[in-house]
Amino acid sequence: MGILDRINRVIEIEATSITELSKQIGPDYELAVNMINDCSGKVVVTGVGKSGHAGKKIAATLASTGTPAFFVHSTEGIHGDLGMIQKEDIVIMISNSGETSEVISLLPSLIKIGSRNIAITSKKNSTLADACDIALTYQYESEADHLGLAPTTSSTIALVIGDVLAASLSELKNFSKDDFHVYHPGGSLGEQLSRKSQ
Repeated sequence: MGILDRINRVIEIEATSITELSKQIGPDYELAVNMINDCSGKVVVTGVGKSGHAGKKIAATLASTGTPAFFVHSTEGIHGDLGMIQKEDIVIMISNSGETSEVISLLPSLIKIGSRNIAITSKKNSTLADACDIALTYQYESEADHLGLAPTTSSTIALVIGDVLAASLSELKNFSKDDFHVYHPGGSLGEQLSRKSQ
């Protein structure tokens, strides 16, 4: 298999997984959007590894589209950063397996804090899915690397789910271009919006 064939194979695997995700969306996704829309606090996203990197992007996208959000690394969470989370907040917990120890270890404290928790995981019957108020689950055939091990397809799906939440919430909040410009005054997007507002 040549390099271009390998490149196309990766794209095909990930693209197919997103198409399949659209068929898996159910009532829990709508419940999650409504829960976050009604939230009087903030959205806190947590995870480790590649799920953590995806979580940072999800939190940033939520924040820039009208939903106050930030990321807390799960390991830092159990070493004091849980103090950033309050009862009014919603915590989005990302773990492909639903059994990531660093993520699971947050649950006892989050229950005491009283936050509502949303899981993003591929395992419907996992510890994380069972413990959270809502579980946004997904299935996929394989990771996209040749070993089928590196978080590739799974992390892409997590990012798409984050975009689903952010875009849906932004529309529900009637978030406008002017609002977006307030949060994003810099870069080419900010310049483009500045010209349009003149």
